Amino acid sequence: MVRCFEEALGLPGVEQWPFEVGRAHLAYGERLRRQGLEVARLAATGLSNPQIASRLFLSPRTVSSHLYRVFPKLGITSRAGLRDALEALPPEPPATRL
Repeated sequence: MVRCFEEALGLPGVEQWPFEVGRAHLAYGERLRRQGLEVARLAATGLSNPQIASRLFLSPRTVSSHLYRVFPKLGITSRAGLRDALEALPPEPPATRL
């Protein structure tokens, strides 16, 4: 599903449809938000807060806030432990279709 949003937003000439592009960005952001710990997953890959923010259409401050709240839940105190903590979590059930 995420790939469909990325393909649609990457089409040549898409800038001629600003309202539709805005709606697609909004729907894409909502979809990513529903996927749960997406910010933490991207941080675990080594992306910086501004890079994560750009990819998820959030502000870097929002990304920082998400990570600040996730660290205690995972029992970690730094980004270095994030990847290991996420790998130790049980697998998530498949997402339900919206």
